[in-house]
Amino acid sequence: MTELEKEKMVCSNCGNEATRTIGVYPFKECGLNNVTLIGVYLIECPSCGNVDPIIPDVNDLMRALAWYVSTQRFRLTGEDVRFLRKYLKMTGVEFANLLGVDNTTLSKWENHADPIGTANERLIRSVALAIGDGLKERSEEGVRTFTWITEEYNRGPMNVDMETLEVQTA
Repeated sequence: MTELEKEKMVCSNCGNEATRTIGVYPFKECGLNNVTLIGVYLIECPSCGNVDPIIPDVNDLMRALAWYVSTQRFRLTGEDVRFLRKYLKMTGVEFANLLGVDNTTLSKWENHADPIGTANERLIRSVALAIGDGLKERSEEGVRTFTWITEEYNRGPMNVDMETLEVQTA
């Protein structure tokens, strides 16, 4: 490991000396449980075991994830819907009103209590692409991917290359 890859830092958890390395990080903080950052700088603490990622531009990363979720070929899960709603910085009530559904319906979708109909799923994706920060410029391209949507829900893990911000499924 070179000096650039390993640099002394301070742990955000315990304040002890930590080390900056390059590695992989399960990015649960984004709200999607299957995202792993590849080639991300990490602050690792040998004292308490805490690991923090260093994300230079979290907005670009979240935009890449929102684009991927909106244009993926798999059906949206409740987790996906919640992620897109939060990406749009909307409350459940605001998003439900925009979609023309009751707030309890949206809540049931997000909590996997009710399936999302295909028309509503395409509407959710379209809204995300049309008003999502940095997505609207490519919304037509994204909407044209809707013909590829399958009936499958299991998309597997998503890996994000931190160099290119490309999202790939494993």
